[in-house]
Amino acid sequence: MEPFPLRDGAIHCEDVPLPLIAREVGTPVFVYSSSKMRSQARELRAALAALDDPLIAYAVKANPNAALLTTLAAEGLGADVVSIGEYRRARAAGIPADRIVFSGVGKTAAEMREALAGGLCQFNLESLPEAEMLSDVATAMGRTAPVAFRVNPDVEAGSHAKISTGAAHNKFGIPIDQAPAACARVRDLPGLALQGLAVHIGSQLTSLAPLEAAFAKVGAMIAELRAQGHAIRTADLGGGLGIRYDPSLPPPPSPNDYGAMVARATRDWKVRLIFEPGRLIVGEAGALLTEVIRVKPGPKYPFVILDAAMNDLMRPTLYDAWHAIDAVAPKRERVVADVVGPICETGDTFATSRSMERVEAGDLMIIRTAGAYAATMAGTYNSRPLAPEVLVDGAEWAVVRERRDVDAFLRDETLPPWLERRD
Repeated sequence: MEPFPLRDGAIHCEDVPLPLIAREVGTPVFVYSSSKMRSQARELRAALAALDDPLIAYAVKANPNAALLTTLAAEGLGADVVSIGEYRRARAAGIPADRIVFSGVGKTAAEMREALAGGLCQFNLESLPEAEMLSDVATAMGRTAPVAFRVNPDVEAGSHAKISTGAAHNKFGIPIDQAPAACARVRDLPGLALQGLAVHIGSQLTSLAPLEAAFAKVGAMIAELRAQGHAIRTADLGGGLGIRYDPSLPPPPSPNDYGAMVARATRDWKVRLIFEPGRLIVGEAGALLTEVIRVKPGPKYPFVILDAAMNDLMRPTLYDAWHAIDAVAPKRERVVADVVGPICETGDTFATSRSMERVEAGDLMIIRTAGAYAATMAGTYNSRPLAPEVLVDGAEWAVVRERRDVDAFLRDETLPPWLERRD
């Protein structure tokens, strides 16, 4: 489905005109389509239907908004979390504890205690020191922690270097050839119950080949560990399947393509498979709605200056990421322009030399495919408020995170006594 169709001369989100949201809420504002999230979740679930009771654990880091999590919980999704804050969000959204996987390289003892007390499917261990810490925590609590070891298969994902996680030089997991020794050590640690392996090689993957290569290594390791007496019952295959940011490029593999590959690669494993999709579920469901402040002449192309900025959407600055940018009410006249924000950084640039609809001050634009790794990564650089978030469901819509203004920031900041005493 198309979550942001052009209808009656203006782009809508489902059945709600974006100009209406801009008038009522202001800009910049993130807008999300409930129907698109649901359809993505259902498409992936259907693609994995041939598997035996798979757990689809939505990667909360992609977008942790409570309304989105509640929508996905109603679709039966679990949660992949990497902090106790994400764990609490998942539980508050109604996701059952036994459908939550706790990942991440830097879990603290306090986080381990809270998650173990609240319940979860498993901890994905990233190192032996982490296993030893969790053993101490679980033993002190009189609990047994279900665990899987995350292995690093040394497979290049083929995506941007900053979102590649499965190469030998990345910080994640243990080298896969060290898994037998690590699992033997875990077997000797009290309070831990080893039940599986985990792997995740990166994000925004546009080819299945690296995934299949990594899964082949995991499958061989599962067989080796079983031969050594370990009861391997789960295999967490991570997420990372890419979405289509640039419509001029070939589409990435579909969920059906992915499901067929997984079924083929894991047919002899006899485990419960766990998946951690994030971007795939919410990426195309969101857009950043923004207003043109002014159009400034440039040396070659005009600068279209938006009221959205890199603090709202960091991906172009961090990853040189490409996002489609469209006028909400297109005038059917095209120009070439550089699209930038108001922040005092040259990096505050959304697009360069971009062919786009002609716009002028006061016009609305949307930056598409901004449902994942956008609002969740936003900051307040230049003392800019965090943009609000709006969820649409058919003809209904609601603000699901209010705009937090500068006065709110000032209320959170206090002066030390020696400054308060100044005359």
